[in-house]
Amino acid sequence: MNNSLSLVEVGEAVSRTESRIRPYVLDTPLKISPKFGELCEARVFFKYENLQRTSSFKVRGATNALLSLSEEERCRGVVTASTGNHGIAIACVSNRLGVRATIFVPVDSSPIKVDHMRRLGGNVREQGVDGVQAEVHARKYAAAIGSHYVSPYNDPDVLVGQGTVGCEIYRRLPEADTIFVAVGGGGLISGMGAYLTRSNPGINMIGCSPENSAVMVSSLRKGRLLQITSKETISDGTAGGIESGSITFDLCRELVPDLETVREKEIIEALRLFIDCHGMPIEGAAAVAVASLLKRRESIKGSCVVVVLCGGNIDPDNLKRAVS
Repeated sequence: MNNSLSLVEVGEAVSRTESRIRPYVLDTPLKISPKFGELCEARVFFKYENLQRTSSFKVRGATNALLSLSEEERCRGVVTASTGNHGIAIACVSNRLGVRATIFVPVDSSPIKVDHMRRLGGNVREQGVDGVQAEVHARKYAAAIGSHYVSPYNDPDVLVGQGTVGCEIYRRLPEADTIFVAVGGGGLISGMGAYLTRSNPGINMIGCSPENSAVMVSSLRKGRLLQITSKETISDGTAGGIESGSITFDLCRELVPDLETVREKEIIEALRLFIDCHGMPIEGAAAVAVASLLKRRESIKGSCVVVVLCGGNIDPDNLKRAVS
């Protein structure tokens, strides 16, 4: 796909992509939550991407990106940068397709996620203290060695693949009117939003971020991409800066007028409540969307709501903090 994208092009591409990646990814459950529905006085559904292969939606974009490469490009290998889940997804899909993968991670990345990348065959290297620093270096490295760079969000094929979450939601629940999605680089909500607003123009996409690392949300509010230093957050999957010129910024500006930020205490409380009610762990980024749902409970009464549980790769120390 071209790097200059219209909403119509993205929405149409998402529709085509779903069948292409289906042999490689799961159609994850979409289930109603009686407890959260009672708390919010709404119909609340959770989309369980934490049960996806690699325990994250990221495998959708990684799969589409690698399937889009020519045989010659695959032979030269791929390079990426990631704080965790995208790197795991690239390592997984590369292993399956027989492609060499080099993954740059910030020095403070989750050891659990880094170990997972290595177990799947990824060549992991540390670079920088922030995701965007790792991305800049990885892009230069890929150009120097002649490999294809796969951005975690600033890549049309990646965000289109991630948007297939929206296809599954609309097929099962076309009446959904409000969607809560955690936002880091904006690839998931861009792909989903382009498809869902095409299918249901009245749908409200709510972009959710932790206050401690709300780069995209702050940028959208200011109307330009900002370079902001992030603070520590349990939502490591959405943490860090955004690459300059990212295609996701303009898409988010069109698709996501409704934004929410939540404090660390709210995220941990939401994580604890979800575990108590549903008996399974989710990662911090997924808990950001749940916390945003709870924060908006008054305004969504009577609505049909979907909360995307974007992943389940939670660091054991963070899980211990939540349940203690």
